[in-house]
Amino acid sequence: MASARRTTLLFAALAGAAVLATACSAERESDAAERPAKSSSASRPASPEAKPEASSPAAEKTPAKDPAASRDLLAAARSGDADAVREAIDRGADLETRDDSRRTPLLLAATGDHVEAAEILVEAGVDPDALDHQHDTPWLVTGVTGSAEMARVLAKADPDYGILNRYGGTSLIPAGERGHVDYIREVTTNPDIDVDVDHINNLGWTALLEAVILGNGGEAHQESVRLLLDAGADPSIEDKSGRTALEHAEEKGQNEIARLLRA
Repeated sequence: MASARRTTLLFAALAGAAVLATACSAERESDAAERPAKSSSASRPASPEAKPEASSPAAEKTPAKDPAASRDLLAAARSGDADAVREAIDRGADLETRDDSRRTPLLLAATGDHVEAAEILVEAGVDPDALDHQHDTPWLVTGVTGSAEMARVLAKADPDYGILNRYGGTSLIPAGERGHVDYIREVTTNPDIDVDVDHINNLGWTALLEAVILGNGGEAHQESVRLLLDAGADPSIEDKSGRTALEHAEEKGQNEIARLLRA
């Protein structure tokens, strides 16, 4: 009997504990429901330093480059179609797009002496110093073409006159070789253009030396020599063989040029 009684009391105690545990659990759940949930990182107010990222104004204003318009811009600059150049730019062409020889639209326009097309490109803000596959820039090309008008247009873009061609020369050196009188006059008298008249290229020649050595001694080369001398070219500079422009002129029978050099 005593054993049965103890068993009954044990079951009663266990039952009471279970009821108490259930009540406590219910109370905790009730309290949790009434308390506000802990704020997460998403619901916390942003710190003063954490500002929402704003898109770059430059990115918003820069139109996406249109590949088709870029191809059309190259073609238009090459042919000198000024209206087509302007249209391609308006369509979102890449101003610095390149052809297979890494020539930009401005370099193509300068090579073809398409002045109006070049003006549009310069006004659009193209890079006047972009080099192609043979180290030419739009400015350096003008020494070969001899276009004084193109030189005036490109001068507005403030090109780097110190960039040298693949022979280590300035634009004046090929101009002297070819006798580009109007170009030499423009470059040596325009205060906005700064080209070293006595620069020596990899062959050891200045513009003056090249005008004599590779020139024919005719009127164009005579005037080129006079303009270079007027611009301060030094006739005493010797080539790699130690000979001056005067010595070359005398050897080649360029009598008028030799007279100018003596004077």
